[in-house]
Amino acid sequence: MKPLVSILIPSYNAEEWIVDTVESALAQTWSRKEIVIVDDGSNDSTLALARRYESKHVCIVSQRNQGGAAARNTAFAHCQGDYIQWLDADDLLAPDKVMKQMAIAEQCADDRILGSSAWAYFMYRPSAARFAPTPLWDDLLPMEWMLRKWSHNVHMQTATWLVSRELSSAAGPWNTELLGDDDGEYFARVVLASRGVRFAPDARVFYRVVGTSRLSYIGRSNRKLEAHFRSIQLQIGHVRSLDDGPRVRAAIVNYLQTWLPHFYPERLDLVDEMRSLASAVGGELQIASIGGKYALIDMMLGRVAAKKAQLHYNAGKTFVLRSWDKLLFALAEERVNKTGIVRTACKMPDA
Repeated sequence: MKPLVSILIPSYNAEEWIVDTVESALAQTWSRKEIVIVDDGSNDSTLALARRYESKHVCIVSQRNQGGAAARNTAFAHCQGDYIQWLDADDLLAPDKVMKQMAIAEQCADDRILGSSAWAYFMYRPSAARFAPTPLWDDLLPMEWMLRKWSHNVHMQTATWLVSRELSSAAGPWNTELLGDDDGEYFARVVLASRGVRFAPDARVFYRVVGTSRLSYIGRSNRKLEAHFRSIQLQIGHVRSLDDGPRVRAAIVNYLQTWLPHFYPERLDLVDEMRSLASAVGGELQIASIGGKYALIDMMLGRVAAKKAQLHYNAGKTFVLRSWDKLLFALAEERVNKTGIVRTACKMPDA
């Protein structure tokens, strides 16, 4: 009998996206699957829409609002799968995503091998997604994966992973104390508990850009800044417990330097702690000048004003791009409907 794959979908106020996301899970060509959707206290129609899919193979769980990490832990507690496919409630899987990764898993025959896949950003039109390889798009040993992530400032999106139950149990639950970057800390543990990462280039994930409403958006929230710093501390601790050599230390300094601008100057206390972390591994952090169109604002009004302008500009730019993409998406739907063809909720582009 083929292994059972559990597709776990935590959801909160995702009424605009949840149908397409569930449809992409149901469309997986890997036949032996179950879907667990956990509604984390939504106050819109997310739960009602999800319940339309409730069946023998689609489990719906509702709980009071506790945050994304808690919802993921609940989903894992309710699943029976031999392998776990995480899927946020606004993202999409290509129909053969799980099948392509399971082919590699069965070939490896090792439950401590971790599967990863290609991913790309999109807004409304999956067909507009552009897949751009990074240094993580490769077969890698666990420590090499972490060092490339920190050295090149790259990451893998949550849905790219296919994790065996054995590996999930070894890594432990999601950290419910982390309001931000809980996925970064969780998958650091998963990667380091594995015997290696196998990359499936033809397995694809579509990562939706939803603007400032996404949980991973930090902005100027003190709680999210504190949570992200805690995640950084934990990840560094996980890695240093296994290897504390020169290359690891250099990667840690680069990691800290990359994230320092997010904390400066609003949280000088956290900046000081980051400098202490860098000093502990023989490095030193620098406060870099803000470049481009914000340099003059920085010089005249200070860094806080420059960063505020940057945040507003990026939010406005994202709004305009999303509005345009939504219009193109709506026009494409209208053209399809006029032909009399019934359009599925989620039409994936050809791989």
